[in-house]
Amino acid sequence: MDLNQFPRVALGHWPTPLEPMDRLRTHLGSGCPKLYVKRDDCTGLATGGNKTRKLEFLMGEALAERADIVITFGAVQSNHCRQTAAAAAKLGLECDLILLDMVHGRGPSYPTSGNVLLDKLLGARLHQTSPSSAQVKLQELLNRYEMAGRRPYVVPLGGSNATGSLGYVAAYRELGQQCADQAITVSTIVHAVSSGGTQAGLVAGAAFYDHRTRILGINVSRPDGTGSAENVREIARDVLERLDGVPPGLDRRVEVVDGYLGPGYGVPTEGTREALSLAARYEGLILDPVYSGKAFAGLIAMIREEKFNADETVVFLHTGGNAVLPAYVDEIA
Repeated sequence: MDLNQFPRVALGHWPTPLEPMDRLRTHLGSGCPKLYVKRDDCTGLATGGNKTRKLEFLMGEALAERADIVITFGAVQSNHCRQTAAAAAKLGLECDLILLDMVHGRGPSYPTSGNVLLDKLLGARLHQTSPSSAQVKLQELLNRYEMAGRRPYVVPLGGSNATGSLGYVAAYRELGQQCADQAITVSTIVHAVSSGGTQAGLVAGAAFYDHRTRILGINVSRPDGTGSAENVREIARDVLERLDGVPPGLDRRVEVVDGYLGPGYGVPTEGTREALSLAARYEGLILDPVYSGKAFAGLIAMIREEKFNADETVVFLHTGGNAVLPAYVDEIA
């Protein structure tokens, strides 16, 4: 696999750590599989997170196209927007963030603290609107900049397209090397899935190497995860077409797990709160209530439901997001 054929810029700290979670395993009981965490909260770009891997390829493409402005979308407290703003600042590009009102009923700190505070600190221009008006706002910005002779580059929601997902093909290869070095055989990788690019890259990596590793995405954003699965399949197929063709059986590799979303995107559940507490108190691991916390809650529930064997090895991919915690102080404290 040659990823050097694609434009890329260095933004992250690689490899991110792969750590055992032995104390949590003991707490969860004798039937618990061997647990590890892949620390993509430690990627280093403005408190880190999984989008850094995607942005290495997306920003590489932007620079190759001689862009001078980057535009992207996300929820008001988007981790993706924060990391995009940081990448743009590091590379000397201007940045516009279209922030979507996707989470309602939050406390007074939600619209101003957490990632929003960091977005402003990083110098991004913020445009808050409804999801239904996002494309209108985007077109308005594109028209303005193109009339001014600027060169805008649009990063998709979550950085989730074939270009961004190359970052998680690289991550799959990185994890494979770490497992080989530590003599670990991984049966399953578990993580949060929303826009689908992270899972698509991991699925593409596993398919490329013809590995049996299961890639389980815990749905944290859609009432019905079916749409997420279709999106993951489409992106994974696009990634593999860029690499060396699509192997048979790709669709069967995409597994999106429902049942842990709760009332909706960005709304913590009791399972989320327990997951945050267990991860912190047994492993010193800080999760967020939107993505990694809900996915970790799903993993804990699946262990309790005996969905894994005790002799399996499960890796939880920590996608970051703890910068959002101040916006959820009332729900978490």
